[in-house]
This record gives sequence, C-alpha cells and structure tokens, in this order.
Amino acid sequence: MTEPRKKVTVEERNSRFRALGVDDNLLGHWHTLFERENPSGHESFEEWLGLPKERTAQVPSKSAESKK
Repeated sequence: MTEPRKKVTVEERNSRFRALGVDDNLLGHWHTLFERENPSGHESFEEWLGLPKERTAQVPSKSAESKK
C-alpha cells in the first residue's frame, strides 16, 4: 500500500528554488509573473499549498513590491 503524497510547503518550494541559485528578488519576480499571468492558477496553487487566507491576503501586496 502506498502512502498518500505529502503536500509541498512554501518553505520546501523556496528551499528548492534557492538550491538552484534563485535569490529573494528573483523569487519575488517569479511570484509576480505567476500571479499576473495566471491568477486562477496562482490562487489554485496557494490553495493546494494549504496557505491560510490571512497569509494569501498578504501575498499580492508583497508581490507588487517585487521586481517588475
């Protein structure tokens, strides 16, 4: 019997990006592009990550501050 797959946390995702050399600025840029180019996919991804609504409400303001 196989175990159900664990969801990836934001911290795990960020750790993988950093292992590839992606710094905070580039990660913010990636996030801004994802949010702008695929808003429904972005929202779905946040839900899949299990982010609480309080945290997702902060994300657009942070992403607007990142590199455009």
